[in-house]
Amino acid sequence: MSELPKVVFFGSDAICLPVLNFLVGAGAAQCELCAVVSQPDRRQGRGKKLQPNPVAAWAAAQGITLLQPEKPDSELVEWIESRAVAVAMVMAYGHFLPKRLREAPIHGMVNFHGSILPKYRGASPVETAIAMGELETGVCLMQVVKEMDAGAVADVEVVRIESSDTGPSVRAKVGEAVVPLIERCLEATLTGTLDFKPQDVAAVTHCRKLSKDDGALDFRLPAQSIYDRLRAFTPWPGGYFDHVDTRIKVGEASVDLDAVALLPGTVIAVGDTLSVATAAGAICFHELQRPGGRMLPVPDFVRGYPIAVGEVLPSVSSPPLVD
Repeated sequence: MSELPKVVFFGSDAICLPVLNFLVGAGAAQCELCAVVSQPDRRQGRGKKLQPNPVAAWAAAQGITLLQPEKPDSELVEWIESRAVAVAMVMAYGHFLPKRLREAPIHGMVNFHGSILPKYRGASPVETAIAMGELETGVCLMQVVKEMDAGAVADVEVVRIESSDTGPSVRAKVGEAVVPLIERCLEATLTGTLDFKPQDVAAVTHCRKLSKDDGALDFRLPAQSIYDRLRAFTPWPGGYFDHVDTRIKVGEASVDLDAVALLPGTVIAVGDTLSVATAAGAICFHELQRPGGRMLPVPDFVRGYPIAVGEVLPSVSSPPLVD
């Protein structure tokens, strides 16, 4: 019986778990997952204890060889070459992969990128697609090259973005979408016979890494755009506005596209919701939270912290999500 082709998987985020489970499940008839390469354990939580990321924890639980170099180096290259690894797969790993490492497997490296390329190359493709009001996104099987997410694409699995979806729910869909994608492409991936097509350079867009400041609300945007950003930025960086000297976080929200047109930021109504005028329509907050407090329904919140109709809440501009 001939030996199965060996695969090494590079990843650090929970979005990788569906494809990893496939590789040790149905995919195990075609290949051997011989190792997982992941970020080192980091200090997390209030106690700042060293904790593994989801992929590292999965590998340890599965009894699969786990490599956690601080940065991919020559020792990792030698490890892969010495074991005649057929191909390396990458998703949400978090490190630049040098040329020697990309070429160490017999058939090189492939990457699963969470957008429909050439749109949304970069660090936050899932969240940015939601924030930009896209109705669909997806995951691409692509070559790994020096320039970020610029490799040619072999196949794509499309994912629908529903109006109620948030960042975590779409990330879960994208993670699951990798399974049918690799299922139909596994044999060609293992043999180096994938048919890659270059990206349309004229249609390329890039998305940046998100920051805490992206949670600041800009009421000069249309209500639908604000709502899309709130969905995308759940649970982090979330959404907030300043009222006098207090920073107020927002929870559940909805949109009223028929609201009266007023100066953006004007509080239109305070009742079951706090309705605020925007560039088009109103954004209606159902839940609010003060610093150190709990997220409360608006009627409970305003009993302890009044906000008056007619007040104008400040808007904060943030850098564009896409260039």
